[in-house]
Amino acid sequence: MRESWGLLWALLRGQDNPLRRATDRREAWVALGALLLLVVGAPAAGWAGGSAADAALQKSVRAQHQERHPVDAVVVGRAPGRDRYVGDPEGGSERAARIWVVASWQAPDGSPRTGEVATASGPGAPGSPLRIWTDAAGLPVPPPMDGHAARSHAVLAGIGTFLLAAGCVEAGRRVVVGRMVRQRYARLDREWAAAGADWGRAGTGG
Repeated sequence: MRESWGLLWALLRGQDNPLRRATDRREAWVALGALLLLVVGAPAAGWAGGSAADAALQKSVRAQHQERHPVDAVVVGRAPGRDRYVGDPEGGSERAARIWVVASWQAPDGSPRTGEVATASGPGAPGSPLRIWTDAAGLPVPPPMDGHAARSHAVLAGIGTFLLAAGCVEAGRRVVVGRMVRQRYARLDREWAAAGADWGRAGTGG
């Protein structure tokens, strides 16, 4: 890799070394193309990937906020046999350790519901108020994704896309340069083989 970038630097400086081969110039042009892709193409790919991820995640956030509704519930008691756990990552700020409790609440159609739900706060005494999220049927669901959490995921997606694009550019450069080097050595081997057939014969040397 260092040799290729050195050839690129020599090309950009316009050095006219008579010992430099045509393959060296081609390798330098390949390195120049890879550099342009790393400087322009990879960031553009990262921006496009992050923008696409952000658009999809923000759409999901809006859909979740339309489909999920906050409901006031009442604690009935601690859910037996349920330990603390890390909440759904969709919740963003709701990722704190949670505790399962049995609660009762009212569904959108007015029917009473009772079930196990998770709370980030202490379980509280029976009769304590509790805010939960339910779907249109009144069933408990995780909190909707937070907009800031979605933006953070989109940024990470953009960074990952950039790194992937940069890795592909470097891998492609290595493949192309490696093939050029192999072709150069193969051509040298053929030339040496052709010269070796006449090596040492009278009248063939200079």
